[in-house]
Amino acid sequence: MARIDLRNSSRYWHDPRVPGLSCLVADFTSHDYAPHSHDGFVVAVTETGGAEFKSRGRSDEAKTSSLLVFNPDEPHSGRMGWSRRWLYRGFYLTPPAIETLKTALGLDETAYFSSNAVHDPDLIEAFLDLHRILDQGDDPLEERELLLRSFGALIRRHAAGEPRLMVPSRDRAKAARIREIMRERHAEDLTLEQMGLEVGLTPFQLITLFKRSTGLTPHAYLTQLRLRAATEALGRGATIAAAAQDAGFYDQSALTRHFKRSYGITPLQWVRAAAG
Repeated sequence: MARIDLRNSSRYWHDPRVPGLSCLVADFTSHDYAPHSHDGFVVAVTETGGAEFKSRGRSDEAKTSSLLVFNPDEPHSGRMGWSRRWLYRGFYLTPPAIETLKTALGLDETAYFSSNAVHDPDLIEAFLDLHRILDQGDDPLEERELLLRSFGALIRRHAAGEPRLMVPSRDRAKAARIREIMRERHAEDLTLEQMGLEVGLTPFQLITLFKRSTGLTPHAYLTQLRLRAATEALGRGATIAAAAQDAGFYDQSALTRHFKRSYGITPLQWVRAAAG
C-alpha cells in the first residue's frame, strides 16, 4: 500500500474472518498517492468530498456518486485536486481473499473490470453498509452475506465479459430445508457454508435462492427467529443478556440493535411495558 500521510486521519485493519481482506477508513485533507499498484482488488467508496485519480493513462474523479474498482497489479495514482476533504472507505482483497470469494460465488475465473469508476447508487450503498458492518465485527453471518451479495452484484453488473455466476432455479424443497435448519439451530453460530453444504449450494447460490423463495435474506430470516426466541425468554423473566445469549445473538448490544430496528423499541422498554 502507498504511504499514508500521518497528518491525516486513517484507520486500517485486517478482517480475521476473511483471510486476505483488509479495510481502510481514511479522512484526507492534503494527501496525494504516488503511482502504485496492489496484488489484489481495491474497491473504494467516497462518503464526503472527493479526489482525482489517474489510471490507464486517463484521469477521473473519486466522488460520492461513483464506486472505484482497481484490478490486481493495475497502476494508479491519486491527489486531492478540487476537494478540500476526501473521506472514503476502502476494501483490499489480496489473492487469498479473491480465491475465497471465487469459491463462495462459484466463479471459474477471476473477474476483470474494464472501467475504474462504477456509477451504481444501490451498489455504493451496499458497500458502505458492508464496510460499517465489518467495522462493528459482531455478526459473522451478516458480514458474510453482505460480502457475497455486494461483490456478487458488482461482478454480475459491471465485470467485463460474462462471469459465470450460477444462480439456482427456484427450489422450494431446498429453501424449506434451510428454514428448518435455522429453526432447529438458530442459537448456533450458523454459517452460509454449513447451510449450503446441507442442500448442495454455494453460499452465494443459497443467498439468492432463499431471497427468491422467501422474500428475506438468510440473515434477516435468522434474525427474526432469534428475536422471537429472545422475546419469549424475556417474557419468562430472563435478563436481557441471558436472552441474547440463549437466542444466538453475539451479545446484548447486538440484540438491542436488532430489536429496536425491528420493533421500534429496546428490549428494556419492552420488559418495562410488559411488567406494567
